[in-house]
Amino acid sequence: MSKRIQAPGNEREAPDPTAWPPGVRLWGRPWRVEPGGRAESQRCRHRREAIMEDLGENTTVLSTLRSLNNFISQRVEGGSGLDVSTSAQGSLQTQYQQSMQLEERAEQIRSKSHLIQVEREKMQMELSHKRARVELERAASTSARNYEREVDRNQELLTRIRQLQEREAEAQEKMKEQLERHRLCQQSLDAAGRKLREKEDGLAEAGETITTLKGRLSDLQWSMMNQEMQVKRLESEKQELKEQLDLQHQKWQEANQKVQELQASQEVRADQEQRIKDLEQKLSLQEQDAAIVKNMRSELVRLPTMERELRQLREENACLRETQDTNGLLREELEGLQRRLGRQEKMQETLVDLELEKERLLTKLQSWERLDQTTGLSISARELEKARLQLQDEVRQLGGQLLEERKRRETHEALARRLQKRVLLLTKERDGMRAILGSYDSELTPAEHSPQLTRRMREAEDMMQKVQAHSSEVEAQLSQALEELGGQKQRADMLEMELKILKSQAAPAEQSFLFSREEVSSLRLKVEELEAERSRLEEEKKTLEAQLERLTLQGDYDQSKTKVLHLSQNPAGAARQRLREDQQQLQEECARLRELVRALEAGGPVPAHLEAGAGLPSSREVAELKKQVESAELKNQRLKEVFQTKIQEFRKVCYTLTGYQVDITTESQYRLTSMYAEQKADCLIFKAAGPSGTKMQLLETAFSRTVPGLIELHLLQQDSIPAFLSALTLDLFSRQTLA
Repeated sequence: MSKRIQAPGNEREAPDPTAWPPGVRLWGRPWRVEPGGRAESQRCRHRREAIMEDLGENTTVLSTLRSLNNFISQRVEGGSGLDVSTSAQGSLQTQYQQSMQLEERAEQIRSKSHLIQVEREKMQMELSHKRARVELERAASTSARNYEREVDRNQELLTRIRQLQEREAEAQEKMKEQLERHRLCQQSLDAAGRKLREKEDGLAEAGETITTLKGRLSDLQWSMMNQEMQVKRLESEKQELKEQLDLQHQKWQEANQKVQELQASQEVRADQEQRIKDLEQKLSLQEQDAAIVKNMRSELVRLPTMERELRQLREENACLRETQDTNGLLREELEGLQRRLGRQEKMQETLVDLELEKERLLTKLQSWERLDQTTGLSISARELEKARLQLQDEVRQLGGQLLEERKRRETHEALARRLQKRVLLLTKERDGMRAILGSYDSELTPAEHSPQLTRRMREAEDMMQKVQAHSSEVEAQLSQALEELGGQKQRADMLEMELKILKSQAAPAEQSFLFSREEVSSLRLKVEELEAERSRLEEEKKTLEAQLERLTLQGDYDQSKTKVLHLSQNPAGAARQRLREDQQQLQEECARLRELVRALEAGGPVPAHLEAGAGLPSSREVAELKKQVESAELKNQRLKEVFQTKIQEFRKVCYTLTGYQVDITTESQYRLTSMYAEQKADCLIFKAAGPSGTKMQLLETAFSRTVPGLIELHLLQQDSIPAFLSALTLDLFSRQTLA
């Protein structure tokens, strides 16, 4: 907003007073008013007052203008005694010029102050920008360093995973090799068995070979079990590392999202890395300990442990016999259940008779009702009372039968539950026996296997198979009993429906009885009370049964009816004691072997007690053994080279003498190429057949189809492969000479 100040002969737009900055004095120099210009000053005063009235909203501007007007009025009143009429025109001109100069100076001052303020704000903003930039650079550098650390850690984890995968692949290859060796050993065992059946005179030598083969087979089985255990362990380690990798990846994402929580996550990661390193060290120590223990066990003879294990196997056989006795008890209980089911079927037949009787009574009742409707005879109260009593007796009988059926059903259900629990206990016991046998087999070394132990193991396996077959039969009988129990439940439900129908049929007859409403209501209340009491008793019965089952599962018993006898020589306690002793011995042996490993790693002399306990060879013996191994390897290498040269020489001699080059294409297939062949693809393929590969068969090829006459003459008629090959050689030679 702006106002125009009129001057004689000039017009100029005045600046808006509201735009002046606070604190700027516009009246630094007073206006000069010539003497005699009172009228013009009054006009200016009126105009300023009008401007002040228009700008009444801003109090700061009003106060500034009032002070300016007071100052001007004082100057004007001070010179009022001068002559106004002579210098009115000149005073207005000078006043206008002075006002313009003052306004220009005020504008300059305002712009300078505004410029100073803007420069201060600029400096403050630059400082704040510098601070923010420094903070951002610090945060970016810290986040970059953390990101690089995370990337390095992830790369380390990936390298570890690759190493573990390579180990797993190597373990799988080793396992395949072991399986191939096992298959070859199995084939050799079959061949030895056939030779044993063919040659009865060499029974002793064959028995020795069989024992050696069994020892090798047990060695292979032991190595296979070790390989499987190593594969499982590697898989578990791989899974753990995968889980740790997922956890690290999740933490890395959280670190990217929340930069402020990096320190806490770094501490957690450091702890985890330390834990991983500790676990890896423990695993390496365990692997070394396991290898050392395996080597030491294979070198030592453990006859006392074999005897102890034989005793344990005998105890296990006794336990299996006890399980057989329990199976006999289960069979007896199943026979009892079958007898009860027979009685229940008899009850069902009686229920069918009752149904027929009920239908007969219903027909009789309907006939009486029709007679009543046709004749309109009035039945006496006594006859109705008798009929009501008969119906009530029938209802009571049916209710009693229904209760009996329910009780039988509940007993059958309880027996079924008990049988199921016993079956579960037997399966758990069977699994426990299998686990115990597996642990004993894993602890046995290959040298500790004997024919007697294998025979006992076979007997135990046969016994276990018999027990499993019997348990399957018991389970089948149990399922059949459960199906019959379901049928009995359906029959009980049918009886309940029939009872409801009888009650509904007896209701209209009761309406005709001459009893008071009070007696009927009292009877109904009694019936409801009895029903409520029955439901309460059923719930209590169920809770008591559940408590009884829980107590039986926990091993509780009634001390007034049951007496617990503790054996003086408890097999289970003796087995636990032996296990504790074995565990203690193994722990001592592991500690001794750890000390031995530490001493060997340190490179110093081995203590006497450790060397005597471990039976380690001396350094001189170790050096001699190393020399022997090196010489044996060198000898094998030389033998391989000699063998290769001899084989090449033999092939060349055969080629020059017979005129055919023999190559093995696949297993038991041989390719013959003549030196006089017209093309390189002209060849014959023979396949070895028969048990020992003595019989050869010619396979069809493109070249064999060109010589059908020779095949017909020499192979089919004369049955001579050498004659066929020589005739073919002469034929090819004649072709080349003629060409």
